[in-house]
Amino acid sequence: MKVAVVTDSTAYLSSKEYEKTDVRRVPLSVIMEGKAFREEEELSASEFYEKLDGMVQLPTSSQPTVGDFYTVYRELVAEGYEAIISIHLSKKISGTYQNALSVAASFEGAEIFPYDSERTSAAQGLLALEAAKLAQKGATPQEILARLDELKETTRLFFVVDDLKNLVKGGRLSSAAGTVGTLLKIKPVLTFEEGNITVHDKIRTQKKALKKIEELLQNDSATKQYPIQATIVHGDDPQQAEAWKSELEVKFPEVTFYIGHLGPVIGVHTGRGALGMVWSKKFE
Repeated sequence: MKVAVVTDSTAYLSSKEYEKTDVRRVPLSVIMEGKAFREEEELSASEFYEKLDGMVQLPTSSQPTVGDFYTVYRELVAEGYEAIISIHLSKKISGTYQNALSVAASFEGAEIFPYDSERTSAAQGLLALEAAKLAQKGATPQEILARLDELKETTRLFFVVDDLKNLVKGGRLSSAAGTVGTLLKIKPVLTFEEGNITVHDKIRTQKKALKKIEELLQNDSATKQYPIQATIVHGDDPQQAEAWKSELEVKFPEVTFYIGHLGPVIGVHTGRGALGMVWSKKFE
């Protein structure tokens, strides 16, 4: 059976990764000053953050339409694919997964398997890349979904943002958590729990918050009985991300590190300067 892999743009895979794996992308959009831009297609991350600095009103984001999914799925059927694994950002923070599910329910020509990553950014991207690797080896949809469940179970995502207000305004973080963080001027370490963004720990400075994330990685690296891969993600601060990566490679020589970014749709909520890390089991 010929199996295709689809994800949405918030996986933030590189152009080379899309080309090498043949993962297909359904873009989300950012609405800025009344105009919608498809991220990673009509608006790059660097362009977005440059525009963001001069904006008075917070941009908003928009999920792909049912029609967007239908178009991509039909193109894959025309190419001879019989099954489609469609991996998307957490259904708790976007309706993207639900729209994929709606199309799958009545789609003809191929069996579609929408999959909720329960996270976003590099955590979602890792799932898409693993699914594509298995698909290229001839794995069945059921084998791929089982591997995704296993990978998701080992995945952890922690991040720090410069300002919590955008997350609260966008409805991605509770107002209570945001208010506490703002009033106390803390840099909470944020994570995902059951698909929702939550506060893992309250830290006073970004430096100490990053140290906390390192401690969490250290614990997993020392206790888990499998190799670990990690991706550092940043909101328009590649220099800081590279510097942190260099430090981590010395501290954790047994871990494989990569660099990823937070594009426009996620950047609407995290703002410039966000920094975090995703890690999971590394399959041979």
